[in-house]
Amino acid sequence: MVKINTQKNRHHGDLKKALVDAGVKLLHQGGSSALTLRGCATSAGVSHAAPAYHFDGFKGLLTAIVTQGFKDFTQEMIRQRDAAGKDPLARLIAIGDGYLMFAKSNEAMAALMFMKNKILSDDPEYQAASAASYKVLAEACVPFKSNGFSQKSIEVLIWSLIQGYSNLSRSGQVDVLETPFANILQLLNLNEQ
Repeated sequence: MVKINTQKNRHHGDLKKALVDAGVKLLHQGGSSALTLRGCATSAGVSHAAPAYHFDGFKGLLTAIVTQGFKDFTQEMIRQRDAAGKDPLARLIAIGDGYLMFAKSNEAMAALMFMKNKILSDDPEYQAASAASYKVLAEACVPFKSNGFSQKSIEVLIWSLIQGYSNLSRSGQVDVLETPFANILQLLNLNEQ
């Protein structure tokens, strides 16, 4: 009788978390092209069928990975904001710096997070994580007004500015030392309400 070793395919603990962590690591190390169902399974030490089963295919796994990205992103912005003190402009600049730091150190994740066509954007956990990151930015915008624009317009303007600046910085088009984000943000001439 041949004894089959099934120990390799057993995972003790949270299999979904292990697969997401493996995906985040692959994305960080090799970019989006390194991210595959098979690669995540191998990295997590589980069968190649496990990711497809637990996440209903690649898009489901990718959604869970992006959801984790949004959670990490939110935590970085909060960490920077909380270290900035009480001044509203300093807090807004710190959130922008956290945004940029996350994007720079997680380039592939930062690019993937805003590609809604690649994920299951109706996933409740994804929606909650994405909304939480936007809430950090929106709350930082509350103390400001600009030429009679609505609060939502100010939020979108600042978000667009940070996201665009992040993309330009990641692609090497902007030198953050030469043109700091704080200087760019101050050009908006935001006034406290």
